[in-house]
Amino acid sequence: MPGNTILTIASSPYKDQRPGTSGLRKRVQVFQQAHYLENFVQSIFDSIKPPQKALLVLGGDGRYFNREAIQIILKMAAANGFGRVLVGKGGILSTPAASCVIRKHAAFGGIILSASHNPGGPDGDFGIKYNTSNGGPAPEKITDSIFEASLKLTQYRIADAPDVQLDKTGDYTLCDMTVSVIDAVSDYADLMESLFDFGAIRDLLAGGFNIRFDAMHAVTGPYAREIFINRLKAPESSLMNCIPLPDFGKGHPDPNLTYAHELVEMLYGENTPDFGAASDGDGDRNMILGRNFFVTPSDSLAILTANAKLVPGYRAGLAGVARSMPTSAAVDLVAKELDIPCFETPTGWKFFGNLMDAGKVTLCGEESFGTGSSHIREKDGLWAVLFWLNIVAIKKQSVEAIVREHWAHFGRNVYSRHDYEAIPNDAANGVMAHLKAEFAHLPGKTFGSYKAEHCDDFSYTDPVDGSTSAGQGLRIIFTDGSRIVFRLSGTGTEGATLRIYLEAYDPVVANHHLDAQTALSELIAIAGRLSELEKRTGRAKPTVIT
Repeated sequence: MPGNTILTIASSPYKDQRPGTSGLRKRVQVFQQAHYLENFVQSIFDSIKPPQKALLVLGGDGRYFNREAIQIILKMAAANGFGRVLVGKGGILSTPAASCVIRKHAAFGGIILSASHNPGGPDGDFGIKYNTSNGGPAPEKITDSIFEASLKLTQYRIADAPDVQLDKTGDYTLCDMTVSVIDAVSDYADLMESLFDFGAIRDLLAGGFNIRFDAMHAVTGPYAREIFINRLKAPESSLMNCIPLPDFGKGHPDPNLTYAHELVEMLYGENTPDFGAASDGDGDRNMILGRNFFVTPSDSLAILTANAKLVPGYRAGLAGVARSMPTSAAVDLVAKELDIPCFETPTGWKFFGNLMDAGKVTLCGEESFGTGSSHIREKDGLWAVLFWLNIVAIKKQSVEAIVREHWAHFGRNVYSRHDYEAIPNDAANGVMAHLKAEFAHLPGKTFGSYKAEHCDDFSYTDPVDGSTSAGQGLRIIFTDGSRIVFRLSGTGTEGATLRIYLEAYDPVVANHHLDAQTALSELIAIAGRLSELEKRTGRAKPTVIT
């Protein structure tokens, strides 16, 4: 039998452990290599330098390799001097719930095991990231430090001890450290009930308003059951795919029109539910649907902002709002009317965290199906769903009616994102280099109905700490405010994902019925022509359109 002794294991650096926008994501087989996970965890601990007996939060989205990784990290935390670790029952915590737990219990930080919306299973993806004491993702200065430590690492420390029982709540001893296995759901559900009018939502559902929530066999299933079934008294038929599975039922747990096709077909069929929503692998993304109607994430952020005072947790008003640069400017128009600040940041929730910690913003969002607020420091899928249900309950209108009323008042920012996934890196980088080379010649040129006014590679100076983030996406902005943005995503594990964002502002109500792809067809053609995308990548069509 192994004892409770601390081992120092010799190891050599891996050169590919630079965290991306959401931590380190690789194929499962990469993390299963000898010492690979251990090296990265030790690099985290060496970089953050926790005080002795510090409190750590630990959990993941339940994907393949989650339980094994939890046991390794617990033993390494014990060997590195932590006093207590709060771990979700079964090793599971949604990303929003992990942020909630870190903040509620004043933890030194947390380790979240997730590859978010990426596929799971033994041939799928795995991920790990560190969140700081504010509950948010580590800023770049910390992730840079982790990578630098990984390149110098020669050994790691781990306890030689039995595995911890993860499936029963309670306190366990691991060397001199306490492992507290906690209810993964209650803290988060309590927080949601403190923010939203559960009575009004309960009455809405009792009155025959029919909803479907699709957890996509991912982490939000238990949270959805506690909130919708136990607390809001929705019928059992309201939930879909709510049993978490290590391979997400062989699906792609990304809540968009392509991968959440089962829910989409239901909402676009006959005798449809009144409201549909889905969340992703780790619970931080959301998709909102009405009957035969899709709400773009950009519009969603704007509508939540415009209607925030209908929700108890936000009746006092908003300090400000923030959006990522690729997200449409729909929320900017709302912020202007409300006379509150609106910040444009790079992609990545850590940039919002600084603004929230400084009291500059209350709501924030990204076009990539992520919205959230200062209640935690992560985007939050179920929070967004409850926010929408609270608005519907008070306004007593359909999802489509709420959106069209918003467009009639503010105008419509017609918006779409085209994703070209798993492009060879050289080809993707070639597209971006070609575009940058063209920037000097584009201003002043006319392309059909559009005239280019300005081109740049977006750079951001943080108004809180003064740090600068360059190279955040190529923008072509036209004289009427329309724009095309090109960006390489940092969330994939194979090749590169090239994302093209297209936006055109239309104040004419008579045009608001148009399908986004139809309304943006001229911009789509311009983007293809300017980027030489098909010629350089061989891709004639996007993998995903949202």
